[in-house]
Amino acid sequence: MNDQPADFPTAWPVAASEVLARGRVCNFVQQTVVPPAGEPFSRQFISHPGAVGIIALDDQDRVAVVDQYRHPVGLTLVEPPAGLLDIEGEDFLVAAQRELAEEVELAAADWRVLVDVCTSPGGSEESARVYLARGLSPAPHPEGFVPEDEEAHMVVRWVGFEDLVDGVFAGRLQSPLLVAGIMALAAARSTGRLDSLRTPDAPWPVRTVHEQLGRDRRPA
Repeated sequence: MNDQPADFPTAWPVAASEVLARGRVCNFVQQTVVPPAGEPFSRQFISHPGAVGIIALDDQDRVAVVDQYRHPVGLTLVEPPAGLLDIEGEDFLVAAQRELAEEVELAAADWRVLVDVCTSPGGSEESARVYLARGLSPAPHPEGFVPEDEEAHMVVRWVGFEDLVDGVFAGRLQSPLLVAGIMALAAARSTGRLDSLRTPDAPWPVRTVHEQLGRDRRPA
């Protein structure tokens, strides 16, 4: 028996499914779930295409971050470059490389997977992968990219890695991808795992599960 802790796929039957509302990025879904024992129950959740984030670390131990207004929480969050997986069939790494160029005009020679997270599994199917990007160099915005809405007002900054760790512990930094990525990097460093981080093409189990479930995560 394998004693290593691990999430595992589980598919309780769905007796009914309804899209209650459709949005530009997400849908609001209601499903009737049939448990192994007991009565069926209703669950409502937000569909989501998923996302990638990038902890871009330079040779001076600084991380490229953006200050981005987030209307639902009423905060301007310090965040890593990040973006939605909303292009059909796009490779996850390619999406991360595109977002790094779009948001902070950088390219990276070395990519590793820091951490995979389900950001709010009780109410959203959003999954996110955070990469570590090193060997940074300037890169132009991708052709045709025009910052819009919140992105048009983002401020790009370089912040010391230890300052970000301190900010997480002090409660000053709350972006889930920043917290997950920075603390994963801190843990990798302190436990000697930095050189054994997963390669950028490592399996992403939750994405496989979503494909097997056949969920349509994109609004019509």
